[in-house]
Amino acid sequence: MPSVPSLQLNDGSSIPQIGLGTWPLRGEDAAVAVASALELGYRHVDTAVRYGNEDGVGEGLRRAGVPREELFITTKVDGEFQGDDKAVAGLEGSLKRLGLDYVDLLLLHWPLPQRGLFVSTLQTFQRLQDEGKVRSIGVSNFKPAHLETLAQEAGIVPAVNQIQIDPTIQRLEQRRYDAEHGIVTESWSPLGGPGAALLEDPTIKAVARARQRTPGQGVLRGHAQQGLVALPKSATPARQAENLEVFDFELSDEDVAAINGLEAGNRIGPNPDTMDFAGPLS
Repeated sequence: MPSVPSLQLNDGSSIPQIGLGTWPLRGEDAAVAVASALELGYRHVDTAVRYGNEDGVGEGLRRAGVPREELFITTKVDGEFQGDDKAVAGLEGSLKRLGLDYVDLLLLHWPLPQRGLFVSTLQTFQRLQDEGKVRSIGVSNFKPAHLETLAQEAGIVPAVNQIQIDPTIQRLEQRRYDAEHGIVTESWSPLGGPGAALLEDPTIKAVARARQRTPGQGVLRGHAQQGLVALPKSATPARQAENLEVFDFELSDEDVAAINGLEAGNRIGPNPDTMDFAGPLS
Protein backbone atom coordinates (compact mmCIF):
# COMPACT_ATOMS: atom_id res chain seq x y z
CA MET A 1 0.00 0.00 0.00
CA PRO A 2 1.22 3.57 -0.64
CA SER A 3 2.65 5.30 2.42
CA VAL A 4 0.76 8.53 3.14
CA PRO A 5 2.53 11.02 5.41
CA SER A 6 0.68 12.84 8.17
CA LEU A 7 0.83 16.45 9.34
CA GLN A 8 0.98 17.40 13.00
CA LEU A 9 -2.03 19.28 14.36
CA ASN A 10 -1.81 21.99 17.01
CA ASP A 11 -3.52 19.73 19.59
CA GLY A 12 -0.95 16.92 19.28
CA SER A 13 -2.92 14.71 16.91
CA SER A 14 -1.91 14.10 13.29
CA ILE A 15 -3.84 14.02 10.03
CA PRO A 16 -3.10 12.01 6.84
CA GLN A 17 -2.21 14.35 4.00
CA ILE A 18 -4.53 12.71 1.46
CA GLY A 19 -8.13 11.86 2.29
CA LEU A 20 -11.16 10.66 0.39
CA GLY A 21 -13.74 13.33 -0.34
CA THR A 22 -17.24 11.83 -0.47
CA TRP A 23 -19.62 14.51 -1.77
CA PRO A 24 -21.92 13.94 -3.72
CA LEU A 25 -21.80 10.15 -3.22
CA ARG A 26 -24.72 8.70 -1.27
CA GLY A 27 -26.07 5.38 -0.04
CA GLU A 28 -24.59 2.31 -1.71
CA ASP A 29 -22.38 4.44 -3.94
CA ALA A 30 -20.76 6.00 -0.88
CA ALA A 31 -20.38 2.63 0.84
CA VAL A 32 -18.70 1.04 -2.19
CA ALA A 33 -16.37 4.02 -2.72
CA VAL A 34 -15.28 4.17 0.93
CA ALA A 35 -14.69 0.42 1.18
CA SER A 36 -12.67 0.49 -2.05
CA ALA A 37 -10.57 3.43 -0.89
CA LEU A 38 -9.76 1.83 2.45
CA GLU A 39 -8.76 -1.41 0.75
CA LEU A 40 -6.38 0.59 -1.44
CA GLY A 41 -4.72 2.21 1.57
CA TYR A 42 -6.70 5.36 2.37
CA ARG A 43 -7.11 5.95 6.08
CA HIS A 44 -8.65 9.44 5.98
CA VAL A 45 -12.32 9.86 4.98
CA ASP A 46 -14.23 13.16 4.89
CA THR A 47 -18.02 13.46 5.16
CA ALA A 48 -20.63 15.91 6.50
CA VAL A 49 -24.20 16.07 7.72
CA ARG A 50 -25.12 18.19 4.69
CA TYR A 51 -23.79 15.56 2.30
CA GLY A 52 -26.52 13.16 3.42
CA ASN A 53 -24.09 10.26 3.15
CA GLU A 54 -22.85 9.52 6.66
CA ASP A 55 -24.85 6.28 6.69
CA GLY A 56 -23.24 5.17 3.44
CA VAL A 57 -19.80 6.18 4.67
CA GLY A 58 -20.37 4.23 7.87
CA GLU A 59 -21.38 1.15 5.90
CA GLY A 60 -18.20 1.45 3.85
CA LEU A 61 -16.12 1.64 7.01
CA ARG A 62 -17.74 -1.55 8.32
CA ARG A 63 -17.26 -3.43 5.06
CA ALA A 64 -13.57 -2.58 4.87
CA GLY A 65 -12.96 -3.82 8.41
CA VAL A 66 -9.96 -1.57 9.03
CA PRO A 67 -9.19 -1.24 12.77
CA ARG A 68 -10.73 1.96 14.12
CA GLU A 69 -7.41 3.19 15.52
CA GLU A 70 -5.97 3.27 11.98
CA LEU A 71 -8.71 5.53 10.64
CA PHE A 72 -9.07 9.31 10.56
CA ILE A 73 -12.74 10.21 10.09
CA THR A 74 -13.96 13.78 9.62
CA THR A 75 -17.53 15.02 9.67
CA LYS A 76 -19.07 18.49 9.69
CA VAL A 77 -22.14 20.08 11.22
CA ASP A 78 -23.79 23.19 9.85
CA GLY A 79 -26.31 25.93 10.58
CA GLU A 80 -29.05 23.91 12.26
CA PHE A 81 -26.50 22.85 14.88
CA GLN A 82 -25.07 26.29 15.65
CA GLY A 83 -25.56 27.86 19.09
CA ASP A 84 -27.24 26.71 22.31
CA ASP A 85 -25.22 23.46 22.46
CA LYS A 86 -27.10 22.20 19.39
CA ALA A 87 -23.82 20.70 18.17
CA VAL A 88 -24.16 18.01 20.86
CA ALA A 89 -27.22 16.55 19.14
CA GLY A 90 -25.63 17.15 15.75
CA LEU A 91 -22.61 15.07 16.63
CA GLU A 92 -24.70 12.36 18.28
CA GLY A 93 -26.67 11.98 15.05
CA SER A 94 -23.47 11.81 13.01
CA LEU A 95 -21.94 9.17 15.28
CA LYS A 96 -25.08 7.06 15.06
CA ARG A 97 -25.17 7.24 11.26
CA LEU A 98 -21.44 6.51 11.00
CA GLY A 99 -21.58 3.72 13.57
CA LEU A 100 -18.72 5.25 15.55
CA ASP A 101 -18.05 6.21 19.17
CA TYR A 102 -16.01 9.28 18.20
CA VAL A 103 -14.76 11.18 15.16
CA ASP A 104 -11.18 12.24 14.67
CA LEU A 105 -12.10 15.70 13.42
CA LEU A 106 -15.32 17.68 13.82
CA LEU A 107 -15.65 20.77 11.63
CA LEU A 108 -18.14 23.62 11.61
CA HIS A 109 -19.10 23.53 7.93
CA TRP A 110 -19.76 27.27 7.40
CA PRO A 111 -19.27 30.29 9.68
CA LEU A 112 -22.66 31.92 8.87
CA PRO A 113 -21.33 35.12 10.51
CA GLN A 114 -24.63 36.99 10.27
CA ARG A 115 -26.03 34.58 12.86
CA GLY A 116 -23.29 35.40 15.37
CA LEU A 117 -23.21 31.83 16.67
CA PHE A 118 -19.99 30.27 15.43
CA VAL A 119 -17.99 31.23 18.54
CA SER A 120 -20.41 29.58 20.96
CA THR A 121 -20.61 26.56 18.65
CA LEU A 122 -16.84 26.06 18.73
CA GLN A 123 -17.00 26.33 22.53
CA THR A 124 -19.44 23.41 22.43
CA PHE A 125 -16.96 21.59 20.17
CA GLN A 126 -14.31 22.07 22.86
CA ARG A 127 -16.52 20.39 25.42
CA LEU A 128 -17.19 17.48 23.06
CA GLN A 129 -13.43 17.20 22.62
CA ASP A 130 -12.93 17.16 26.40
CA GLU A 131 -15.52 14.37 26.63
CA GLY A 132 -13.62 12.24 24.10
CA LYS A 133 -16.31 12.26 21.42
CA VAL A 134 -14.04 14.29 19.15
CA ARG A 135 -10.26 14.06 18.87
CA SER A 136 -9.71 17.40 17.10
CA ILE A 137 -11.91 20.38 16.28
CA GLY A 138 -11.82 22.71 13.32
CA VAL A 139 -13.69 24.83 10.83
CA SER A 140 -14.52 24.89 7.15
CA ASN A 141 -14.83 27.86 4.79
CA PHE A 142 -13.60 30.31 7.45
CA LYS A 143 -11.85 33.50 6.39
CA PRO A 144 -9.10 35.16 8.49
CA ALA A 145 -11.63 37.65 9.91
CA HIS A 146 -13.79 34.78 11.20
CA LEU A 147 -10.75 33.08 12.72
CA GLU A 148 -9.71 36.36 14.37
CA THR A 149 -13.15 36.67 15.96
CA LEU A 150 -12.88 33.11 17.23
CA ALA A 151 -9.47 33.76 18.75
CA GLN A 152 -10.33 37.14 20.28
CA GLU A 153 -13.71 36.22 21.74
CA ALA A 154 -12.98 32.69 22.93
CA GLY A 155 -9.24 32.09 22.64
CA ILE A 156 -9.92 29.20 20.24
CA VAL A 157 -7.45 28.31 17.50
CA PRO A 158 -8.92 25.43 15.45
CA ALA A 159 -6.69 22.56 14.38
CA VAL A 160 -7.90 22.63 10.76
CA ASN A 161 -9.50 25.03 8.29
CA GLN A 162 -10.96 23.27 5.24
CA ILE A 163 -11.35 25.65 2.30
CA GLN A 164 -11.68 25.53 -1.48
CA ILE A 165 -8.21 25.36 -3.07
CA ASP A 166 -7.06 24.28 -6.50
CA PRO A 167 -4.45 25.72 -8.89
CA THR A 168 -6.90 28.37 -10.09
CA ILE A 169 -8.07 29.27 -6.55
CA GLN A 170 -5.00 29.68 -4.35
CA ARG A 171 -6.42 31.37 -1.24
CA LEU A 172 -2.93 32.58 -0.35
CA GLU A 173 -4.03 35.10 2.29
CA GLN A 174 -6.04 32.47 4.13
CA ARG A 175 -3.25 29.91 3.87
CA ARG A 176 -0.73 32.41 5.25
CA TYR A 177 -3.01 33.23 8.17
CA ASP A 178 -3.54 29.55 8.92
CA ALA A 179 0.19 28.79 8.79
CA GLU A 180 1.07 31.73 11.02
CA HIS A 181 -1.41 30.50 13.64
CA GLY A 182 -0.59 26.79 13.52
CA ILE A 183 -3.76 25.80 11.65
CA VAL A 184 -3.52 23.05 9.04
CA THR A 185 -5.24 23.99 5.78
CA GLU A 186 -7.27 21.35 3.94
CA SER A 187 -8.25 21.65 0.27
CA TRP A 188 -11.75 20.73 -0.81
CA SER A 189 -12.17 20.13 -4.55
CA PRO A 190 -8.36 20.11 -4.96
CA LEU A 191 -8.68 18.96 -8.59
CA GLY A 192 -11.30 21.57 -9.47
CA GLY A 193 -15.05 21.51 -9.07
CA PRO A 194 -17.63 19.44 -10.96
CA GLY A 195 -17.17 19.86 -14.69
CA ALA A 196 -13.89 21.73 -14.28
CA ALA A 197 -11.42 21.42 -17.14
CA LEU A 198 -8.46 21.94 -14.84
CA LEU A 199 -6.78 18.64 -15.67
CA GLU A 200 -6.81 19.52 -19.36
CA ASP A 201 -4.76 22.66 -18.76
CA PRO A 202 -1.58 22.60 -20.90
CA THR A 203 0.64 23.75 -18.02
CA ILE A 204 -0.56 21.01 -15.70
CA LYS A 205 -0.30 18.39 -18.42
CA ALA A 206 3.27 19.47 -19.22
CA VAL A 207 4.35 19.32 -15.58
CA ALA A 208 2.80 15.87 -15.16
CA ARG A 209 4.25 14.55 -18.43
CA ALA A 210 7.76 15.58 -17.38
CA ARG A 211 7.38 13.39 -14.28
CA GLN A 212 5.60 10.58 -16.16
CA ARG A 213 2.53 11.15 -14.03
CA THR A 214 -1.10 12.00 -14.66
CA PRO A 215 -2.32 15.62 -14.45
CA GLY A 216 -4.27 14.81 -11.28
CA GLN A 217 -1.16 13.40 -9.63
CA GLY A 218 0.79 16.51 -10.56
CA VAL A 219 -1.84 18.76 -8.98
CA LEU A 220 -2.12 16.68 -5.80
CA ARG A 221 1.66 16.55 -5.45
CA GLY A 222 1.64 20.34 -5.59
CA HIS A 223 -0.86 20.46 -2.73
CA ALA A 224 1.27 18.07 -0.68
CA GLN A 225 4.54 19.93 -1.24
CA GLN A 226 2.89 23.15 -0.06
CA GLY A 227 1.87 21.56 3.24
CA LEU A 228 -1.82 21.15 2.44
CA VAL A 229 -4.14 18.24 3.14
CA ALA A 230 -6.04 17.33 -0.05
CA LEU A 231 -9.44 15.63 -0.27
CA PRO A 232 -9.99 14.42 -3.84
CA LYS A 233 -13.31 12.70 -4.50
CA SER A 234 -13.46 9.58 -6.65
CA ALA A 235 -15.66 6.50 -6.73
CA THR A 236 -13.44 4.73 -9.27
CA PRO A 237 -10.84 2.37 -7.74
CA ALA A 238 -8.25 3.10 -10.45
CA ARG A 239 -8.58 6.85 -9.89
CA GLN A 240 -8.59 6.42 -6.12
CA ALA A 241 -5.30 4.51 -6.37
CA GLU A 242 -3.86 7.15 -8.69
CA ASN A 243 -4.76 9.96 -6.29
CA LEU A 244 -3.01 8.17 -3.45
CA GLU A 245 0.26 7.60 -5.30
CA VAL A 246 1.74 11.09 -5.08
CA PHE A 247 4.40 10.69 -2.42
CA ASP A 248 7.12 8.91 -4.41
CA PHE A 249 8.11 11.84 -6.65
CA GLU A 250 8.70 15.59 -6.33
CA LEU A 251 7.92 18.67 -8.34
CA SER A 252 10.57 21.32 -8.81
CA ASP A 253 10.08 24.82 -7.45
CA GLU A 254 9.54 25.89 -11.05
CA ASP A 255 6.81 23.27 -11.48
CA VAL A 256 4.99 24.44 -8.37
CA ALA A 257 5.30 28.07 -9.46
CA ALA A 258 3.93 27.21 -12.90
CA ILE A 259 0.90 25.45 -11.41
CA ASN A 260 0.32 28.29 -8.96
CA GLY A 261 0.52 30.73 -11.85
CA LEU A 262 -2.89 29.47 -12.96
CA GLU A 263 -4.58 31.49 -10.19
CA ALA A 264 -7.82 32.96 -11.51
CA GLY A 265 -9.97 33.32 -8.38
CA ASN A 266 -12.85 31.32 -9.80
CA ARG A 267 -14.78 30.56 -6.64
CA ILE A 268 -17.29 27.73 -7.14
CA GLY A 269 -18.85 27.84 -3.69
CA PRO A 270 -20.81 30.61 -1.97
CA ASN A 271 -19.15 33.50 -0.17
CA PRO A 272 -18.62 32.59 3.52
CA ASP A 273 -19.42 36.18 4.52
CA THR A 274 -22.94 36.03 3.10
CA MET A 275 -23.85 32.34 2.76
CA ASP A 276 -26.64 31.28 5.14
CA PHE A 277 -27.36 27.58 4.89
CA ALA A 278 -28.72 27.76 1.35
CA GLY A 279 -26.53 27.27 -1.67
CA PRO A 280 -24.32 24.58 -3.14
CA LEU A 281 -23.01 21.78 -0.99
CA SER A 282 -19.25 21.67 -0.53
